[in-house]
Amino acid sequence: MDPVRNPYAPGAGTPPPELAGRSALISDATVALRRTAITRPAQSLILVGLRGVGKTVLLVKLDEIAESEGFQTILVEAVEGRSLAELLLPGLKKALFAISNVESAKELGRRGLRVLRSFVGALKVSIGDAEFGLTISPEKGSADSGSLEADFPVLMLALGQAAKAAKRPIALFIDELQYLPEEDFSALIMAIHRLNQMLLPVVMIGAGLPQIPGFAGTAKSYAERLFKFKTIGALDKADAVDAVVNPARLEGVEFEPKAVLRILKITERYPYFLQQWSHEAWNVADGNVIKERDVLIGNANAIEVLDQSFFKVRFDRCTPSEKKYMRALAELGSGAHRSGEIASALKVKSTNVAPTRNNLIRKGMIYAPSYGDTAFTVPLFDQFLKRVMPQRPA
Repeated sequence: MDPVRNPYAPGAGTPPPELAGRSALISDATVALRRTAITRPAQSLILVGLRGVGKTVLLVKLDEIAESEGFQTILVEAVEGRSLAELLLPGLKKALFAISNVESAKELGRRGLRVLRSFVGALKVSIGDAEFGLTISPEKGSADSGSLEADFPVLMLALGQAAKAAKRPIALFIDELQYLPEEDFSALIMAIHRLNQMLLPVVMIGAGLPQIPGFAGTAKSYAERLFKFKTIGALDKADAVDAVVNPARLEGVEFEPKAVLRILKITERYPYFLQQWSHEAWNVADGNVIKERDVLIGNANAIEVLDQSFFKVRFDRCTPSEKKYMRALAELGSGAHRSGEIASALKVKSTNVAPTRNNLIRKGMIYAPSYGDTAFTVPLFDQFLKRVMPQRPA
């Protein structure tokens, strides 16, 4: 079938053609945004789930909604080795400059820039233009102690007060929260807590892997009251069917029921994989009906594409010992397994592989669904490991 018309064509940053099964979450987030805008109490949101469930797509969608609701938005992605300050400061500077041009908030906006200048100088942040073009004098005694946990909340309060005066609410969108250093995560939680206490119009919507609630609780015990942790998983059957059939139907193409069921079974109803397998089936099909045989023929292409991109980019970040550990986990089958079982498969003691396990958790490759359990953060990754490492771990 004509690949130009293929509605499932994936690409960097491309949203799925059908955002199925997420309407309740979008509604909850919209309510939180609107409550924040009128300075009513609102819990910030953190979207939690495995790779491939659509967390980033949802963040982008919510960022668009926030902008339509009159928010200034800051959308960033945490990465290993970069601090919270490096991520947020360019966006915070831009927001404060905009606020300082609003007549009702001119002075508070300029004060916010002075506090920002103090914060940058105290932490000696270096990001390209080290001074962020700030020629304004720092505000001595504000956010200049050099302690992120002490200074970041002060900076965010200055932002919140300026945003309130300007009637321009702020929404922070932070993806891949699990990569934030513990001190940075703690400072972020403290800042959101202070903003909530003061009923200032700043809200955070974040996303991360399943270990995030545990990380947040470790950083600050009150985090569970501060945030709504929204678990995002595989789609239920009805929503998964919609994600497959609706985009094709808009192009005058139908999936036969057996083809849909086959896609749902292979992909385990994870949105990213639904899109990829539907894409390949479309390209194989001849005519306006996509059949089960088209899905089966396209299956090899889908696997090859994912093996060379989605899976491989994560696999290549791991050391030989980490790959061996993951291969042992894969040999035990899908789902969670006790850490002791993995160690037994490797014929070593659990204590010997604990550092490897911890490194893999930090890299976002595995997580602990419960104490002592281990599971992959990437759906279908066990199958990939068996393909790329066919030899069982010795």
